[in-house]
Amino acid sequence: MTRTATTMVPAVSAEPSPRTAVLRAELRLYTRDLSHLVSIVFPPLLLVILGLVPMFREVHKDLDGLRIIDLYVPVVVLISLITAALQIFPPILTSYREIGILRRMSMTPVRPSTLLSTQMWLNGVMALLSAALCLAVGRLVYDVALPRQAAGYVLTMLLAAVSSLALGALVAALARTAKHATGIGTALFFPALFCTGLWIPVRSMPEALAGIVGFTPFGAAAMALDQAATGAWPDGSHLIVLTLWTVAASAAATRWFRWE
Repeated sequence: MTRTATTMVPAVSAEPSPRTAVLRAELRLYTRDLSHLVSIVFPPLLLVILGLVPMFREVHKDLDGLRIIDLYVPVVVLISLITAALQIFPPILTSYREIGILRRMSMTPVRPSTLLSTQMWLNGVMALLSAALCLAVGRLVYDVALPRQAAGYVLTMLLAAVSSLALGALVAALARTAKHATGIGTALFFPALFCTGLWIPVRSMPEALAGIVGFTPFGAAAMALDQAATGAWPDGSHLIVLTLWTVAASAAATRWFRWE
């Protein structure tokens, strides 16, 4: 009588990794908050509203034959990044520390740094998605030409996103509570909008003022995006400014950040 041997195949665990589980949970929480979703559609909506002003759709000789709406596409692209980095990211992270989530996570296999990197990645992706919507709205609604130097434009957007998130991390490091983070983020938000050229296009600013604005991350990004939009490779000085702000803000955030 022959006995048939059966080989036991070990079951493969289908449970996600800790990083994947954190990403899923944070994405679920992110999409449940209506204010986060509004922040994504606000910059494209702002572009639509600005384009309704007849003067913004007229060609101006002193703007090299461009329309004002053409100049505002890079501005609203930067607003997408600034909103996510200064208005959304810091209060979320600070509230996690305030209510003890980070302290409890430190006693589990999921390290607090996993949550930090996930939040930065999630807000960065959402900001870039909003920026892409701005480009699409400008093209489809107001026939704004797509950036002629696409590679330089994308590089500048990525550098601007990273530098913005680094500043957001610094705000989260310095703020004791979520309310403080919101206050600090708002205090930085409006000067950042000015540097993007929201009220006065950077190219129309007095030379001295434009020079000062160019040393800020958002002013440098606005100038670089404007250059890439017209077909030129962004000036190296603007990319260096963005890189230096990223390094400095990241180092300061690392130095002063507290998990509890």
